[in-house]
Amino acid sequence: MKNCQVSIVVPCYNEEEAVTAFHRALVTVLEPTGKSFEVCYVDDGSEDLTRAELIRLAAVDERVRYTAFSRNFGKEAAMLAGLRMSCGDSVVLMDADLQHPPELLPRMMELSRHGYDQVIARRDREGEGLLRSYASRCYYRATGHFMDVSVVDGEGDFRLLSRRAVDSVLALPESNRFSKGIFSWIGFDTTSFTYHNAQRVAGARSGAGGGCSTTASTD
Repeated sequence: MKNCQVSIVVPCYNEEEAVTAFHRALVTVLEPTGKSFEVCYVDDGSEDLTRAELIRLAAVDERVRYTAFSRNFGKEAAMLAGLRMSCGDSVVLMDADLQHPPELLPRMMELSRHGYDQVIARRDREGEGLLRSYASRCYYRATGHFMDVSVVDGEGDFRLLSRRAVDSVLALPESNRFSKGIFSWIGFDTTSFTYHNAQRVAGARSGAGGGCSTTASTD
């Protein structure tokens, strides 16, 4: 899409029950901003009717683009494919299950106007069980210990990246990626804010996988 101001990159795995509601909520939030936008969906080898839903969305909304993997390669591969698809001056990574609330997008876009190359929506731990919260804290602590970058607890993939930040991510040669570490490693001016943790509407997490391979796409 030419002259696109904002690209939304959305990895999907078995999201047939959620993706239509997600798209409706996304459009409802983005249209009043007056920004030109595209939505880049990546079907990560779903075993349900997610791909059929994306085909339908692309048929009725010209702002929708999608690609479909031949099998489940994992979220890291899906995010990379989505970043490669994106054309926007800014790119937002988010999940289709509404745990990443679309209503936060105007705030992220406003913060980017102040010169930030990364705007991170950091979820809190409210509503999580003690065991899960403890495991998450241990994970981030261990990750930070073994890496040369800082990975902050609660900072996930839900973030806005400037085009130059996206280009820096895509320029890196790694094939097996840990995106949270890469986002931290590239630097640039970054800000964040905290939002309340939301419950998953439907769908499933993408599994770990290898390289990226697509079987079909539409522009």
